Amino acid sequence: MERLDLYTRDRQHLPLTIERGCPLPPDTYRLVVHICLFNRQGKMLIQQRQSAKCIFPSLWDLSAGGQVTAGETSWQAARRETAEELGLFLSENSLRPKFTMNFPEGFDDVYLLTTDVSLDALRLQEEEVQAVRFADEAAILRMIQDGCFVPYHESYIHLLFTMRDKSGTFIP
Repeated sequence: MERLDLYTRDRQHLPLTIERGCPLPPDTYRLVVHICLFNRQGKMLIQQRQSAKCIFPSLWDLSAGGQVTAGETSWQAARRETAEELGLFLSENSLRPKFTMNFPEGFDDVYLLTTDVSLDALRLQEEEVQAVRFADEAAILRMIQDGCFVPYHESYIHLLFTMRDKSGTFIP
């Protein structure tokens, strides 16, 4: 069973771990990652979750994502999840997340990368992913409205597409 590192609300690493799926002790938090892969045309690679998944079965989702396991950095987890779910091996160069979103139980580091990848070159993890495709922002927003995409805030999807090739919060 996977173990997860625990953090304070200020994201200070604690000398504690917990088994994945167990309730968090009071005043502790966990770390997850999401990876959004964009092609040169500005479309995002999206994946359809397997029907047996307990959370959001059969819904379309961002390119890849998951829990950061004990001892891993955020970037190591992003690379591992992308390799596991899509069979795509990202560069070993350590990247910082584009941004971090807080959620009630923890922190979500979001990586936005532009890479031209052929769908035929991907090797999908059978237990996690049933299909992949590229989609533009409008298509993803329609899918959310139609109930076939994980119900992210529409403004979040807009932020992902806006920030995919930008850095920081100011217009240079």
